[in-house]
Amino acid sequence: MELDLAHGLLLNEDVCSQLSEPQRAEFVFEWLTFLQKLLVAAAKADLKEKQKKLVEQLTALLNSSPGPPTRRLIAKNLALLYSVGDTFSVYQTVDKCNEIIRSKDDSPSYLPTKLAAVACLGALYEQLGRMLGNTFTETVGNLLKAMKNAESQGRYEIMMSLKKILRGQGVSAVSCHRDIYKAARVCLTDRSMAVRCAAAKCLLELQKEAIFMWSTELENAATLCFKAFEGSNYDVRVAVSELLGTVLATAVMPKQVVAPRQSFKRSSLEEVMDLLASGFLRGGSGFLRASGEMLMGSSSVSRDLKVGITQACVVFVCSLGGQWLERNFSAFLVHILELVSHPKACQTQADAICCRRCISFILRATVGGLLGEKAQTAAAKEICLAVGKQNKAVDAAMTDSNIEMRVGTTDVTASQHVLVCALQELGSIILGLGTAASPLLQDTSIGVLDTVVSVLLHPSVSARLAAAWCLRCIAVALPSQVSVLLDRCSERLSALKSSLEAVAGYGAAVAALLEAAQHSSLGIPHGKGKVVVALAEDLLRSAAQNSRLSVQRTQTGWLLLNALMTLGPTVVHHHLPRVLLLWKCSFPQSTKDLETERSRGDPFTWQVTLEGRAGALCAMKNFVLHCGDLLTEEVNQRLLPPLSSAITLLTQLPLLTKSYGNTLKNIIVLFKQRLYEILALLPKKTYEGTTDTILKQLAMDLTGLEQSTSHAAFLLPPLCHPDDMLLLGSTLQETDHRFIEEQVITFCRLYRPSSFQTQVLELFCDAIKQVKASRQELVQIHVISAFCTALKCLVNCRTGLGADEVQKPALSLLMGALESASPLLRCVAAEALSRLVQVVNDNAFTLGVAQISFDRLKTARDVVSRTGHSLALGTLYRYMGGTISSQHLGACVGVLYTLSQDNTSPEVQMWALHSLSLLIDTGGQLYHIHMEQTFALVLLLLLTVPPTHVEVHQSLGRCLNALITALGPELQGGSSSISALRKSCLVGCAVMQDNPDCLVQAQAISCLQQLHMFAPRHVNLTNLVPSLCVNLCSSYLSLRRAVMACLRQLTQREAKEVSEHAVALFKDLPSRDMATLDAAIKESGLEGALFSLLDRESDQQLCQDIKETLNHMLTSMAVNNLSHWIKLCKDVLSASADFAAAAPIETTQEEEDGDRVDDASVFTSKPATSCPFTNPCWSTRVFAAQCVCCIISQCEKEDEAHVSMALAQERDSMTPLVSDFLVLHLADLIRMAFMAATDHSDQLRLSGLQTLLVIIRKFAAVPEPEFPGHVILEQFQANVGAALRPAFTPDTPPDVTAKACEVCSAWIASGVVSDLSDLRRVHQLLVSSLANVQSGKDVQNQLYNESAFTMEALAVLKAWSEVYAVAVNSQTLMESPKKQQQKVSSGSEEHSNQSVDGLFSLVQADIATLSKLWLAALQDYALLTLPSEYNLQLPTEGGAFYTAETVEHARPHYYSSWTSILYATSLWLNSTGFIVIDEGPANLSRPVTPTSMGQSSSLATVKSPEDINSDRFHLILGISVEFLCSPRSDAPMDSITTCLLALQSLLDVPWPRSKIGNDQVLSVELLNVLHRLIVTRESPAIQLAVLELVKRIICAAQEHVKEKRRSAEVDDGAAEKETLPEFGEGKDTGGLIPGKSLVFAALELCLCILVRQLPQLNPKLAGSPMTCGSKPQILNDSDCKLIATALGILSELPSVCSPEGSVSILPTVLFLITGVVREMAVKCFTVQSSMPLSAALQALKTVVVSPMARAEKSRSAWTSLLRCAVVTLLEEHKTEVDEVGLLTAITIFVLSASPEVIAVDCIQNPCVEMFKKSLESKDPVVLVRCYQMLQSIFQSPSRLVSVPYIQALGPVIVNNLQSVEKKKPECMLEFQAVQEGVKALECLVSTVDVEYRSELVAILLPLLISFLLDENALVSSQSPARSLHEFALQNLMRIGPQHSAVFKNLMATSPAMKVRLEAAVKGNQESIKAKNAARQLKPPGKHSPSIQLKTNFL
Repeated sequence: MELDLAHGLLLNEDVCSQLSEPQRAEFVFEWLTFLQKLLVAAAKADLKEKQKKLVEQLTALLNSSPGPPTRRLIAKNLALLYSVGDTFSVYQTVDKCNEIIRSKDDSPSYLPTKLAAVACLGALYEQLGRMLGNTFTETVGNLLKAMKNAESQGRYEIMMSLKKILRGQGVSAVSCHRDIYKAARVCLTDRSMAVRCAAAKCLLELQKEAIFMWSTELENAATLCFKAFEGSNYDVRVAVSELLGTVLATAVMPKQVVAPRQSFKRSSLEEVMDLLASGFLRGGSGFLRASGEMLMGSSSVSRDLKVGITQACVVFVCSLGGQWLERNFSAFLVHILELVSHPKACQTQADAICCRRCISFILRATVGGLLGEKAQTAAAKEICLAVGKQNKAVDAAMTDSNIEMRVGTTDVTASQHVLVCALQELGSIILGLGTAASPLLQDTSIGVLDTVVSVLLHPSVSARLAAAWCLRCIAVALPSQVSVLLDRCSERLSALKSSLEAVAGYGAAVAALLEAAQHSSLGIPHGKGKVVVALAEDLLRSAAQNSRLSVQRTQTGWLLLNALMTLGPTVVHHHLPRVLLLWKCSFPQSTKDLETERSRGDPFTWQVTLEGRAGALCAMKNFVLHCGDLLTEEVNQRLLPPLSSAITLLTQLPLLTKSYGNTLKNIIVLFKQRLYEILALLPKKTYEGTTDTILKQLAMDLTGLEQSTSHAAFLLPPLCHPDDMLLLGSTLQETDHRFIEEQVITFCRLYRPSSFQTQVLELFCDAIKQVKASRQELVQIHVISAFCTALKCLVNCRTGLGADEVQKPALSLLMGALESASPLLRCVAAEALSRLVQVVNDNAFTLGVAQISFDRLKTARDVVSRTGHSLALGTLYRYMGGTISSQHLGACVGVLYTLSQDNTSPEVQMWALHSLSLLIDTGGQLYHIHMEQTFALVLLLLLTVPPTHVEVHQSLGRCLNALITALGPELQGGSSSISALRKSCLVGCAVMQDNPDCLVQAQAISCLQQLHMFAPRHVNLTNLVPSLCVNLCSSYLSLRRAVMACLRQLTQREAKEVSEHAVALFKDLPSRDMATLDAAIKESGLEGALFSLLDRESDQQLCQDIKETLNHMLTSMAVNNLSHWIKLCKDVLSASADFAAAAPIETTQEEEDGDRVDDASVFTSKPATSCPFTNPCWSTRVFAAQCVCCIISQCEKEDEAHVSMALAQERDSMTPLVSDFLVLHLADLIRMAFMAATDHSDQLRLSGLQTLLVIIRKFAAVPEPEFPGHVILEQFQANVGAALRPAFTPDTPPDVTAKACEVCSAWIASGVVSDLSDLRRVHQLLVSSLANVQSGKDVQNQLYNESAFTMEALAVLKAWSEVYAVAVNSQTLMESPKKQQQKVSSGSEEHSNQSVDGLFSLVQADIATLSKLWLAALQDYALLTLPSEYNLQLPTEGGAFYTAETVEHARPHYYSSWTSILYATSLWLNSTGFIVIDEGPANLSRPVTPTSMGQSSSLATVKSPEDINSDRFHLILGISVEFLCSPRSDAPMDSITTCLLALQSLLDVPWPRSKIGNDQVLSVELLNVLHRLIVTRESPAIQLAVLELVKRIICAAQEHVKEKRRSAEVDDGAAEKETLPEFGEGKDTGGLIPGKSLVFAALELCLCILVRQLPQLNPKLAGSPMTCGSKPQILNDSDCKLIATALGILSELPSVCSPEGSVSILPTVLFLITGVVREMAVKCFTVQSSMPLSAALQALKTVVVSPMARAEKSRSAWTSLLRCAVVTLLEEHKTEVDEVGLLTAITIFVLSASPEVIAVDCIQNPCVEMFKKSLESKDPVVLVRCYQMLQSIFQSPSRLVSVPYIQALGPVIVNNLQSVEKKKPECMLEFQAVQEGVKALECLVSTVDVEYRSELVAILLPLLISFLLDENALVSSQSPARSLHEFALQNLMRIGPQHSAVFKNLMATSPAMKVRLEAAVKGNQESIKAKNAARQLKPPGKHSPSIQLKTNFL
């Protein structure tokens, strides 16, 4: 079927008539969907022409019994048609609909037509409104009359239709309001939940205009709503609560304008709250008109009603808004807390729990959801006052009453619930505020801490625990308070041990605070653990001293130890022996002791004993959970005796119960629970011998008769598969109201077995059969839960079930549960059955299980059996789908098809469809044959199932989702079958999108998301995105999650399109029709709305999706829409109303050396009033700051103009309306970073500082075009200083100070700060932090863990090290010779120099202290990097900056800072030249260990300067080598580079070089490490740094060899030099031992570098096909530098060897050098290749001139090898050879080598021929270089060298010069060649003997004269020829007088030459005269002023 057939204005009736019924329904629905879009865009004329026909078709469809989705579309289209077209027939349509409704036909077949008519009426009146006149009166009457006899679907549709009529008619429908109200009242308590929802929505619409609802009928309306809550489900509670809350809000703050004659009473807050309270406390039946005395009774209000009123209260406050709540919070709080304090609210414990959760939900939803941070702080103060008031009342009651009776006082009992709710909300507020809550705690007028701590003495356990929990929240939010509160509570606990309340309250507080410590990275001081252990031991020891306090002290003692375990192994490790001893003492040592205990015990003694043992077992459990690293074999053995004793006691518990009755019931249950928990965590082998005992007891517990309450709702959901939760209704769905909806659930604890046996299963089956029916389900729940858990464990452990006889009882057990009345139990049974099949893993068993379900489904007709077994079929496929045949799958599908169409039972349909979805999910390719049939079924049901059966629609959505997933990428296909399936997907999604249920809509969105993933171009974003946006603020969490998940996926691909569609949806809507989020989309786009949603959303998964969506949008759109995104982030960051107060920067403090101050006031102005965000929370602002960093990163990657002001201004001037660059928004970036960095929230401060750091690093080097010599960040110096200053105050947390130090060092090192006074101010911040490091932290007042001080101290030292490195390097660069040569006297340069000098002088002032601290830190790091086997050698007291107890926490801080400190220390040692200056010990935080680099002042440890230097040298070298040997995988490349630079700096000093030169083993090891580093790291920067370090190592070796030779010469005397021993590697034999030879290691390293850059050098590859025909390798600058440096190292190696050793390495050296020459001497190479070629030639010269070449012992070998090298070069035959390079190499040999090397015919003749060939070259460059090199050769002092070249090449040179007369030079290169040729000929003249000199002059002079031009030719010739003319004339005038005789003879014998020369001379003289005359006639120009300005103002 073609898609286009359904896309027309009129229905294609011909096609429609040919289709089957299901296809026709689908076709009609698709046409109606298209028509709805077409009517809006259709032309008026076309519409007018076809309207009549269209109305007929729609009316005909109305009478065709359409399904629910179709009838809704018919109604919408009819209404839309009359709205955009003519309304001439609308009255007939209305009448026709009314006739249908009045029809007497009540048959089921006619019902859909009636429902469609009702829907049409609603749509018509909603769309056309008052255009229909007064006809609505008749219509409403007709509908109300029809409702009397209507069934549930009819009542539902009529209510929805009436709602639409009210919306369309508005105030004009006032005459019908009362009638509608009466009808809706009845429906609001209807037995159908859907009808109740519809009635609530109708009344919600009615109350907009019906004033009586919130005035005279307010109490009745409230009563009605209360009744509607009774027996309701979640949807009803949501709808009715919205109605009730809105009506009450309107009563308090009316929105309608009431006519003056109308009298109404406006309700007060007190009246409204009293109304809610009456329902909350007394229920919804007749309480308003009854006296209080009549209502006294024991019956309690249902939880449904309480939950509904709770939701209504939240709606009430939300409707009034955050500002109203802020103004009225005090009164509101009083009323809310009165609810929970009323005696009727808490008649039972369950009621009390329910009420407390309800009140807590109200407070959290209102305070947490509506108020900003400032208002929340004010609310917290009010709550604190309420807590204090309640506590005072308790104190008064306890004082006035008898001590024994005080706990029973009414005020005391009521106050506990108030305190619990108030303290929970107070804790939640502070937890949400985070560190921004610090002003609240500092407010002494409120005394938050004192108030909360005072509640710890409350008589009620609940109140004490709530206070402890509140303290925990404070501790998590404000880590600085943990230690303070711990000390306070510990002291009070120790002082008040005789008070029961104090022991319990303060003990719980200490435990809560210890648990909170793990949530902070700053931790608590290690000593607090010792205090807690001492307290616990004291309490446990003193428990027996006072019987009244025994139980409480025992509980508290073990509670403290339990909390201690949460601190982790680093703390517990030090106290483990004491804890193990306590565990041992808590249990009897033998069975005999246990028997003695049992015989002598009494109930109270056993209560205390079991309490202690339960606490000990719980401590064991927490030990295993939190300190698993300490669970060694030894510890396991120590735990075994207590556990064995506990298990033995387990068997004795029935006897105790029998002896003492129910007195010990609770503590016995607790003991069992603790024992089972620890056993479940430990390995089975730990208690292997007692497994049978445990299993027997577990079976008894699971089937015992003492349990009487159902545990299904708590035990079973975790065991169900997450996909199956859909079957269990909205009660178990995650919603915004889950916190209070859980009140419907009862709680229990499951004792999980770890294994099972046949007899246990049989025992289970027998127990289920034997118990009565009333308790059978309870036993089943326990047994099935345990069995399912065990099966899951077996699956995870890949363990089989065991013997076959186990299968029968297991199957019997589960089959019985499949037919349980509990849906939850059926779900778990089906899951367990599938797990059983998975464990057995036998195909025959699987088929047998399936056959049982088949057979049962054939015969069973009850709902329970059909649902359970249908789900079982689906779950079998979940885990075993791949092993079941296609025939079996077909049978399953057929059965489930049949069940899915059972219209009599929606529950059966739901379960069958869900099971079908499981088959689709797991069927794979086998299911494809059923695809079309399944699609048809799903669409049929979607179009026919009533909307009231929501659960069926949800299962259908699950099926459709599974079908889309199963098809996958095939949906992109173009075949007709795929197109039809794809169309079915879209139709199904459209049907579900139109469903009124939010969960079904969520399924639709999920399906469209899947479809977009597989076939994105077939999903219309124009329709999808608006539907997503309108649901962003849905009241249903599931829908919001689906929306955000879909948006997250869409923005990954099409972020821009999504944003455009979202804005287009709302841009034309008036503001009054918009919700807050819609207005945000209109004003700031979808991204702005997402920021707003992020601020108000509490669901973590949803928040994560929002952040990911924003990140996708930012990545795709931010660069192209920069201004918008920066403004958006700025609005979020600046939206805090109390920002000015949040950044109290001192702006008046003046520095001692200047008047300028940091300008913080620039950035403390209030945000603009147009800001779309209102008080966003700190977490949202943190994310905005992260977005700013992401924007900077994206822009930098996109275009360099974003970080270049000059380029940005240039582009901006070219395209001013298009271009937008980040650098132009720099002021906004700085502002945002400043605002974040100076906030109260520490997390936001860290984000702000990080943003500032990113800005500094990206923009520090960007110059300011308008002010040359300056950078753009200079104008923000004051702002940066103001942002940094607050981070260095004494109360700042260490992590903030550490981050600020990093920013500070980056700011100083960037070079932006040029003014010395500005530099000094920022520097002063580091100075103050350095003082803190020197002084250390006072242990008594320490707030954080010692590792926090380590972090701060190392961050300070790292910052100083980075600043020092920059200062030293800048100083070195400024003082370098090159710098001095280039120095100009400009003002900016002088200013820069002053800045460098100033920075260096500032740092130098503290270098004495810094150097000692750096050395101490490096020593700490060296100790901490030792292997674990050396841990015992670590100092017992710790190091300079860490303690022994916190060593593990300190390590990461050392790892992150040591490289910078190492480099700075090396630079400092470099600057001192290793001269030790004793300046006294540095003031460290604790005594430094004895190996402290010689810094100890005690006489016993004073070291000599040599020892001190040696220690320092080996410390730095050892740290570096250890790191370079095996750099950590997470180590950045910068760390490796910095480490290498540090070693370079170290070896720049003579003393370290002498140390490493003297120790060859050390040098070789270092070279091997560097070689490994080169092999494993590809970074050119690292490899170049390695080579620079190798150069220094070789230099050290050279110096060592020279020193030894010099010493030997001095000692032995010059006369005996021949007898001196040979120094250097190789000695007398020349052998180099690999692994021990320095030269060999250096050769390896250089070879590695050269071969990696030039693989052709590898001897194994020489001559291979890879290298022979390959193109030359293209090298970049880094490659060339590496080659050049390696060659330089190679050339120095012979000098480190003895003569014999040099002979050994010379072949390798020459091979590599000549190889590089060959490879680089290629014409096609780039300019970069000149660097390695030049380096190779220089290296060649260094080798050739080596003294070893002339040493007596090696001369002959060197001569032979050098000759071989020359021959190698001469044999180069590359076609593209660079002749100049080879000539240069040959020339080096000719000039630098001894004559005996080159002066042999076999070498000299080829060399001469090469020069001769070069002289014949046509390339002028080659000629120039050839002539130049020949000049050097001709002038060689050795005649053996020069004469052959003169004789052979002199005539060639003359011939070349003679040819110039015929062909003048045409370019300057050719002229230069002639010039060099003349110079070479002149060299010959000066070289030959005097008697032959005149002959050569006679040759030279005619050549020069031949270069002269006559007057005419001179004028017309080119520049090179004229230059040659002038050159020749100058040389003639110079040479002629020198050789006058020859010159005169030549002039006399050659008149032509004479004439030519005279003409040239004459022309030259005339030219000179003309120039002089012109110079004299030139008018005098402007002379420079006599007074020069010193400042260049330009």
